[in-house]
Amino acid sequence: MKRFSDLTEQEVLALAITNEEEDSRIYRGFAEGLRAQFPSSAKVFDEMAEEEVVHRTWLFDLYRKKFGDYLPLIRRQDVKGFITHKSSLWLMRPLGLDEVRKFAENMEYEAERFYRKAAETARDVSTRQLLVKLAEAEAGHETLAHKLSEQILTTGARAAEDETARRMFVLQFVQPGLVGLMDGSVSTLAPLFAAAFATHNTWETFLVGMAASVGAGISMGFAEALSDDGSLSGRGTPWLRGTVCGLMTMIGGLGHTLPYLIPDFWYATAVAVIVVAAELAAISYIRYRYMDTPFLQATFQIVVGGVLVFLAGILIGSS
Repeated sequence: MKRFSDLTEQEVLALAITNEEEDSRIYRGFAEGLRAQFPSSAKVFDEMAEEEVVHRTWLFDLYRKKFGDYLPLIRRQDVKGFITHKSSLWLMRPLGLDEVRKFAENMEYEAERFYRKAAETARDVSTRQLLVKLAEAEAGHETLAHKLSEQILTTGARAAEDETARRMFVLQFVQPGLVGLMDGSVSTLAPLFAAAFATHNTWETFLVGMAASVGAGISMGFAEALSDDGSLSGRGTPWLRGTVCGLMTMIGGLGHTLPYLIPDFWYATAVAVIVVAAELAAISYIRYRYMDTPFLQATFQIVVGGVLVFLAGILIGSS
């Protein structure tokens, strides 16, 4: 996987061409999935798909003039920094309008950032001009919230700024924080309760929980920081995301570790179980509030996973 800063001008243009083709096909998929129930929205996605085809034509004409007919295969997943698209949403049936709208909004946002970043590094004047033109075209799109929702936005630029701020907050803090909280809360359950039921010693259990929480926090922090440099995705600097993810991972583990400072084993365990329940409820609410996951679905997924890990720890520790 290459860093964006290491791409040649030829590779940048080839990547842009591939992106436009892929985005056009995604929008076509959205249109087909929405056509039966939301024909007006499907028409909007058809128009957006056509616009992406036009963009691809502009890019390919410039590419062929500068580099010839050979087009190297380079895709988003080959370049470090792009947001990973949710797997094959455009192929699912039935499609949810709100989910599709948010997905497409993020696509437009990412495309604009890509073109502006590429324009900053382009040395050729004609290439830079086209990239700036494409960035402005992406930025000039009416928001899908305006096109597809039943209510018309009236707050103008302020609404756009607020939406950008909200998206940046979710990308830079909520997503890495949620990943860390989920990992810290769930992954440390097994070693903590295995140690608890194996030893029935609150202090030794506390030490195991501390080690698991701190170790998981360090590991997750580095993993998040190294996953994306943030230059294209807008997810913020690696150290920021890594710090948020690492701290939330550690907090998720420490929440049910601290009760074992209580000398009485069964009382400490009861408090720890209550804390675990509160952690799982908090994770479910965050997923519902910021990640657009239905609350009951989020709760079911988290609780089932947490209970299984919890029981695994007890069974292993009691054996």
